Amino acid sequence: MQHRESSPPVARRVIVISPSARMVEELEPLLSSQLPGARINYIKTYATPRDLHEAAAGGPHVVLLDAISDREQAVQVLGEIGRLGSGVQALALLAGNDPDLILRCLRAGAADFLIQPFTADQLQAALDKVARVQGLGEGSAKEPAKIYTVMPAKGACGASTVACNLAFQWKRHGANRILLADLDLLTGTLSFLLKIKSEYSFLDVLQRANELDADLWKAMVTQVDGVDVLLAPELIAEGIQDLRDPTPVIEYARHAYDVVVIDAGGVYGEWNLNQARLASEILLVTTNELPALQAAQRALSYLDTNRIGRWKVRLVVNRYDREVGLSREVIGTALHTEVYDSLPSDYMAVQSALMEGKPIPPSTPFGKSIMQLADRLGGRTEGAKKSSSLSGLLGLFSKTSKT
Repeated sequence: MQHRESSPPVARRVIVISPSARMVEELEPLLSSQLPGARINYIKTYATPRDLHEAAAGGPHVVLLDAISDREQAVQVLGEIGRLGSGVQALALLAGNDPDLILRCLRAGAADFLIQPFTADQLQAALDKVARVQGLGEGSAKEPAKIYTVMPAKGACGASTVACNLAFQWKRHGANRILLADLDLLTGTLSFLLKIKSEYSFLDVLQRANELDADLWKAMVTQVDGVDVLLAPELIAEGIQDLRDPTPVIEYARHAYDVVVIDAGGVYGEWNLNQARLASEILLVTTNELPALQAAQRALSYLDTNRIGRWKVRLVVNRYDREVGLSREVIGTALHTEVYDSLPSDYMAVQSALMEGKPIPPSTPFGKSIMQLADRLGGRTEGAKKSSSLSGLLGLFSKTSKT
């Protein structure tokens, strides 16, 4: 097949991500013949978010991603590519017609896919599709929403309170559409915190994922003070503990909202891990008491083991009281990670808001701290000072591995 002179500009900037030398050898002559003069960047390992941002500078780009060598890594990278905006589109490279893998890749953000043996016709059709997507997005497409996933290191750390109050802060930042989603499979509490009920939950969204549109979504959520709230089911449905993939909920929300705050049930299990993989930033909530900090240590290790980048995990110490537990400096040093922020113990304000089913007022110590947390996440404040090195209590967390 002859190279088309009218081929879209996107084809001039190509990134190939594959650890397979054999796959690269198959692609090289095809890309050279079909895209003469194209700038092609080969990455031999699954790219980190930093690698992707650097490689994709000066787009638009098309990314050819090996989805065979490591499926889980590939799906995670697709999610990261989706967060780069419409100027970067991904094509998944597959070994055969695997419907399950194809669906996973498309849900994770792939614009199209190529199946071995790769042909010129396949490549050109996929590039034409990418060009249409990028052409429609130029100057008009809304950037995907930031996804803030709030996860407790252990139960009773106040993660739901943090998620609930954080969501209402984004109105100050000019966000027009905000979603607060309770994706806790077993103990969702947002309906209790906000004193609201709904006939629908995220289970209904999952069951009707193939027919989701704006009208149907609107029926699924409940609006509270300008924030859309998607609740967890009131009753534990049969088989709910077997759910693994929240992608339909999160990806729809990513393109429908300006900001999404997710209240997750924890870090463990595929359902929660996939929420972490799809998140722009993870807020891991703990307290400064020893049992909670040990749980935070384990949670960080679990996320590391499952290849959730430590770069997007923000450690938040809730109910912080220097007189009762460990200091912020010691926590950061012991866990080998910066304490991103701390929220004060403010029992009366939290309980009063809980009784009224309303966000905690900004005039309270907790309310002020939540405002500052939102400002920092939104880039409105300078980062906190680095924690000082205190070695005296490192033995408490000697098993924590550095990243």
